[in-house]
Amino acid sequence: MSSSEDRDKSLAATPKESPAPRAKRRRHRPLKVANQLSQKRRKEIEKALGGKSSSPKKWARGSGSKTHLFDRKRIKPSTIRKLEFSLLDVEIGDSWPIPVTIIHGSRPGPVVTILGAVHGNELVGPLALTYLCGPNFIGEGQDIDPTMMAGTIRIIPIVNIPGYRRQNRNFPDGRDLNRNFPGNDESNTTSRVANRIWTSIVKTSDYIIDLHTAAPGRTNMPQIRANLAHPESNRIARSFGIETILDNIGPKGSLRRAANKSGIGSITYEGGGSNEADPESVQVAIYGILNVLRGLRMIPGYPNRPYFRILASGSVWIRSDQGGLLDILAPAGSFVNEDEIVATITDPERPGISHDVLSPNRGLLICTATHPFVTAGTPIGHLLPMKSGIKTLQKRLDDEGRLIISGSDGEPPWREDDDVEDISIEGEWSGGSPDAEWGHSDISSLEEES
Repeated sequence: MSSSEDRDKSLAATPKESPAPRAKRRRHRPLKVANQLSQKRRKEIEKALGGKSSSPKKWARGSGSKTHLFDRKRIKPSTIRKLEFSLLDVEIGDSWPIPVTIIHGSRPGPVVTILGAVHGNELVGPLALTYLCGPNFIGEGQDIDPTMMAGTIRIIPIVNIPGYRRQNRNFPDGRDLNRNFPGNDESNTTSRVANRIWTSIVKTSDYIIDLHTAAPGRTNMPQIRANLAHPESNRIARSFGIETILDNIGPKGSLRRAANKSGIGSITYEGGGSNEADPESVQVAIYGILNVLRGLRMIPGYPNRPYFRILASGSVWIRSDQGGLLDILAPAGSFVNEDEIVATITDPERPGISHDVLSPNRGLLICTATHPFVTAGTPIGHLLPMKSGIKTLQKRLDDEGRLIISGSDGEPPWREDDDVEDISIEGEWSGGSPDAEWGHSDISSLEEES
C-alpha cells in the first residue's frame, strides 16, 4: 500500500463519537461564559450573548428541501457538485478559477463555507480540505453523507490560487487578501477579488471556517481564533473541539472581522507553518471541521470535546537579548516553567560562546520561531502564562512536555460542555492582536491572523 493511501486511511480513521446517554442530553442551554475570564471581558461576552441558547437555530424542516444557488448554478438536494469559481469576472486575461466542492443535504439547514489558502503559501488548509473532499469522508455511509445531511457545505481548498502557484502569501499585486475584506469592485486587483469572494461566498454563508498557518519564520500549535463576544462564532469555536481559543476580533480588513460585523459566525484555525505540510495540524483541522458540523446538527453524531479549554485574552513574549543563530529547545505546544531554558543562541563569528533564553513565566508556548537568525529583541516564542488549570493541562502532556491536541491522538471523548474545564488566560494582546509583536522583517511580513 502506498504512503498516500496509508495517510488517507489514517485520516479517515478519525473516530466517530459515542452517542450520549439519553438521560444526559441537554437542550437549549445558555452559551457558556468562563467565569475566570477578566471581569471586563466576561461582562462584554455575557452582554453580547444575552442568554442565547447554545443550540443552533432550527431551520424550518417542514418547508421541504430546496436547491442551493451558487454563482448562478443550482445544486439539487442530496447531491455533491464540483464546480469552478472565477476570482475575477473578465473576458480576456486570467480569471483565476478555483475549485469548489458543494455538498447539499437532503434537509434544510445552515450554509457552512470552509476555506483554505487565503494566503497562498499556507498549505495545511489545502491539504486538509483536499482530503475532506475525498471518498474517505464524503459519500454514502461516510461522515458527510448528503442523503443524511442537513444544510449545505462548501469546501474551497485554495482561495488565493495565484499566490499558491507562486508559493507566495500575497496576490500578484503584492497585497494581502486577508486585509482587504469586504473589498471594492472598482479598486485594485486584490480588493476586487476580495469583493467578489465577499459577495458570492461570504455573504451567502451562515458560518465560515478559515484555515491558516503561521507566517514564514515561525510555527503555530493548533489553535482557534474567534471573537467570543460574537454568539455564532463563540458556538463554532467551542464545538471545534480543541484546547486553545484566542479571544480577539481579528485585524482590520480580515475576512473573520468583516464576517462577524455582518452577523456571520466565523473562526480562524491556525496550525503549523507556511510552505510546509504539518501532518498533525492537517489531522486536527479535519477533526475540528467534523466536530463543527456535528455541533450544528448538519451531520449525525455528537461533537467530541476536549478535557479542557484555554480561553486566552492576552499573552507574553519571549525575546532574544542577543544576536546570532537560534536553537529552539521547547517547540510550539510545550509547557514550560518560569526561568526554564527554551532556546540557546550562538554566534559562529564568536565560537564557544552561547546564551540561554529563559521563559519569563510558567505557561504554554503556542508559537515559536523557526528562522535561526535573531538579533537582540527578536521574539522567539509566544507564551500563554498560566496561573490556574496547570494540573489539568499536565495530564495531557506527552513524554517531551508537549500538549497532546485533541484530534491528534485519535481519542474520541464525548462529554457534556459543562464537563469541560475552562482555563482563563487574562491580559491583553500586545500591539492589539495576537501576532502583532512578530512585526515586520526582511524574512517575511508577519501580521496577525497569518
